[in-house]
This record gives sequence, structure tokens and C-alpha cells, in this order.
Amino acid sequence: MTSRRTLIAAIAASLLGRPMNAGALQAGRIYRLGILGNVPRSDSQGAKLWGALTQGLRDLGYVEGQNLIVDHRSTEGRSERLPILAGELVRLKPDVIVVPNQANAVAVRRATHTIPIVAANFDPLGSGLAASFARPGGNVTGLSLIAPEIVGKQLQVLKEIVPRLTRVAILWSPANRSSLLLLEEAQMAAGALGLVRQ
Repeated sequence: MTSRRTLIAAIAASLLGRPMNAGALQAGRIYRLGILGNVPRSDSQGAKLWGALTQGLRDLGYVEGQNLIVDHRSTEGRSERLPILAGELVRLKPDVIVVPNQANAVAVRRATHTIPIVAANFDPLGSGLAASFARPGGNVTGLSLIAPEIVGKQLQVLKEIVPRLTRVAILWSPANRSSLLLLEEAQMAAGALGLVRQ
């Protein structure tokens, strides 16, 4: 979890102005980071989650209260608040906005097409936030947990655990492009492992 937050901090830092160490920061410049989360920073879970991000930024020379302003908004678990909070953050004109998931990324993307957005745990193709992996376009970047290349390995491990396995059911949605990628990969791997494909 910490290494993921460090990576997100590095992505956010690169979008804040590219400096990767304190010496490269523009003297006197105040950077602004927007965060649209689902848990307040004052909550223990929120403090842990966002504390790792701000610590990663601190390690890169961005220090809250010195050269960094952090504007945090939280839905407090009420997703209907996403459009309002996304609009508030965009009006503050941050250098970058960080979000923890796809729903928040979609809400911010609807509010701005120019401010860079860093998202975690999202499906860039299925959500429409990216045109393709090769040429995503737009203003959204981050980490995706969609990894079709590991589906075959997962089926192989399952076959090793249950040697007599002949069928595996896969739930998928034809409306989700990433789901289709996972299904196609599973069908190819199933054939190679001697599993019945239907």
C-alpha cells in the first residue's frame, strides 16, 4: 500500500511541476494539490490513506504549509456529493487533483478537461477516461488494476490447486470494455489448459 501511495505521490509531483528533489523546486512557488476522497483526512482511515501521499510528496520536496497547499474534499461516503465537490476543487485551480478510485475520477473529469487528474484503482478504458492504453489522451493518469495478462496465470494456478478442474465460470459485463479483455484472455488460457470453453 505504501509503495502504491509513493508511486501516486511521484506521479502527482511530476504533474505539479516535474521537480523530483527539493533543489529543483521553483523558489517561492506555492503548489496546489486537490484531493477528492471518500473519507475525511481527520478520520483514522483517511489520515493513513492520505498521510502516505503527503509523506511521499514531502520526501520529494513538497511540504504542506511551506510550498504546498492541499485542498481536500471528502464525500464522507455519500457519492451523490461527487459532482459538487469536484466542482469546488476545480474552482480552486489546483495544479493536480488526486482521487482514490474510478467514480471520483469520472466526477472530476466531468468538471475539468485541463487540470491533470491522478487516479488509483480505475479502469481507464471501461470508464471512458482513456481512449486506449497506447494513446490515452485527455487529462487522466494513474494506476489501473486491470491486468488481462495475469488472467492466464490465475487459471493456471487454479488448475494446479484443483487438478480435475474442467470448467470455470466467469462473470463479466459486455458493457465494460476491460471486462471483455479479461474474458478474451481467460478463453485463450482455458484452451491452453484443457478447460472447456463455452
